[in-house]
Amino acid sequence: MNKLSLLDFGFVIAESEASPKHVAGLMICKRPAAAKPRFAADLYREFLTFTHVESPFNRIINFSLTGMPTWQEVESIDIEQHVFYHKLPRGRNGREELYRLVAELHQPMLDRSRPLWQLHVIDGVSEARFGVYLKSHHANADGVTLMRYTVDSLSATADDLELKPFWAIPHGGAAQRQKRLKEKRLQDNMLKSLLGDLGGVGMRVLGIARLTAMLLLESVKLTKNAISLPFVADGHTPLTGQVTAGRQFSSASVSMERVNLIRSRTRSTLNHVALTCLDGALRSYLADEGIDLKKPLTIQMPVNLRREGDHSSGNKIGIIQVELSRPTDDPYVRLRNIGFSLRNVRTMIDGVVPEAIESYTVITALIGQLAETLSLSNSLPPTGNVLVSNVPGPPQVMYLKGAQLEELHPISTLPPGNLLNITLFSYAGQLYFGLIAVDQLPHLDRLSRYVGEAFSELEQAVLGGAKPAS
Repeated sequence: MNKLSLLDFGFVIAESEASPKHVAGLMICKRPAAAKPRFAADLYREFLTFTHVESPFNRIINFSLTGMPTWQEVESIDIEQHVFYHKLPRGRNGREELYRLVAELHQPMLDRSRPLWQLHVIDGVSEARFGVYLKSHHANADGVTLMRYTVDSLSATADDLELKPFWAIPHGGAAQRQKRLKEKRLQDNMLKSLLGDLGGVGMRVLGIARLTAMLLLESVKLTKNAISLPFVADGHTPLTGQVTAGRQFSSASVSMERVNLIRSRTRSTLNHVALTCLDGALRSYLADEGIDLKKPLTIQMPVNLRREGDHSSGNKIGIIQVELSRPTDDPYVRLRNIGFSLRNVRTMIDGVVPEAIESYTVITALIGQLAETLSLSNSLPPTGNVLVSNVPGPPQVMYLKGAQLEELHPISTLPPGNLLNITLFSYAGQLYFGLIAVDQLPHLDRLSRYVGEAFSELEQAVLGGAKPAS
């Protein structure tokens, strides 16, 4: 049995029917050319034959009155309680209907009496397509980890017809890690000393002190954009408030060829370009709602705290606040302002130990969660205006039992006080924007359309008429 980390445990205690805490993905696949219409139904039936379940998909949470909850492996799993089949009716099987079904599947909490994951095969999508929606509790895996598990289950060629469900294959050398843990357990117990414990605590305390000093300097305006302060974002927008039940999903995409051309011309990163588009899109959206912000939008941005080669399950992330651009009608100026903020934030992150960022994340999350639990999110300032994360995906086309994976959309969870979460995902030459929101947020499809328009505006500002054909 392994203890849940403090961050993993936070996702468990923060969960409610109105705000479930799981991450998910939607794969849209094209049936192989020679496949029969029952291809997706046959795929579902074959999934059900994989009853052997590997870690971490064979674990439940064991709660204790004497300490932190632990992960406990179960002896057997009823696979039909985890794998499901749906079929969209003819004439109501387009993208809008698919997204509506996915939003409905994304709303319910996972049953804690079972391992915390599900897979749904969605048959009958228009133009000989089908969908595969999968979700896992955030305590089980963060978005980066879940997508790694997903890619592990796919094939690189269409002629590889082996089915490799993500729950049935070992991930990230789990067996080797367990062996190493058993071999080192005795010596770890013998070598662990009070001095070592104090050293680890000392590094965390020093990191928190350094981070606190940075925030204090920012609060008295002696520094600029080292890190944006939490709980100072404008709360008078449709983007923030008390999270309620009911979800809606939308998406946008841009070709990586176009993104990379802007990056090369401006010496920017993918995050610079993507956040510039989102900043412009969000401001256009808010303007439609009669809101003209006079200050920069503040996003909550997860940062990966894993060391290179760390393929463990659970969460190794921190969440910090990043100030986007001050109001401007010039997309190029917006890009430069955001680049300045991100470079300074990167410097700040590199200057403190990961444990300090993790502790800061837990503290700010607890404050936000307390406000949501007490139903105060509509009246207190939010941690940030919206959470935006970036999950890297494979650059090459992938296949599922010969079916080409055409699109892969990330779908995340809503943090306390935020009614919208946007996740970026790059796959096979496309950059996808997955937008999940409460169903009371107006015109989510309009916001997704504005993402594409904001990118075109940035493209025009940077490249003029020299745009690629894609």
